[in-house]
Amino acid sequence: MFKGFRDFIAQGNVIDLAVAVVIGSAFTAIVNAVVASVITPLVGLFFEADATGEFGPKLTNIYGHEVTFPLGDLLSAVIAFLAVALVVYFVFVLPMNKWKERQAARQPAVVEVIAPTETELLVEIRDLLRENSSAR
Repeated sequence: MFKGFRDFIAQGNVIDLAVAVVIGSAFTAIVNAVVASVITPLVGLFFEADATGEFGPKLTNIYGHEVTFPLGDLLSAVIAFLAVALVVYFVFVLPMNKWKERQAARQPAVVEVIAPTETELLVEIRDLLRENSSAR
């Protein structure tokens, strides 16, 4: 029972996942700080922060009360998601991809040898047999 658990924990995938969760939680704090200190103030230039929940269509229900569909909350969530995705892409993903490209360019090019197919080998054997039989 414990051996199976030890084998499960010792697998590379579990360790990689644990490291990813820890790094991800630390990474979340960085992304949230960038969004809160840069992106949110930019959005605040165009929208009043307190009014987002009141934004949306208003309808009267069957009892005569007005009901507001708070699309402002949805809009705020979409803007926040796009802001986080934008920060992650331009601050982290794009520079990392450029760095990987530069690292790959520094590595010598590997020439891949393409092995002949079975059909090509059979054709070569046939041609060699014909040459040998006609030379006699």
